[in-house]
Amino acid sequence: MVGDSLTAILEKAQAKADKDGLYVLPEGTTATLYVSHNGVGLTVSKVDAVKKLEGGMVHARTTKRETYVVEIGDLFAVALDGAQGAPARRAGF
Repeated sequence: MVGDSLTAILEKAQAKADKDGLYVLPEGTTATLYVSHNGVGLTVSKVDAVKKLEGGMVHARTTKRETYVVEIGDLFAVALDGAQGAPARRAGF
């Protein structure tokens, strides 16, 4: 993923930048980051804030205050939960 893609996703989620450059998702919204490097996958769930760092790195903070730093080129998808409007209906529920 490139930085422009991540910026577009954060704008779609209505994330707001704080004074430190950390994009904080609105209350009730979280993201799941899907990362893969050399065939090994990593899923980072319940992300509530993201910051693009120098050198092509992404800093992700979860609701449990865990911190992940991944290379933006290894990030291939972002899922937004609770973003805008009514919650999505899941099949069978």
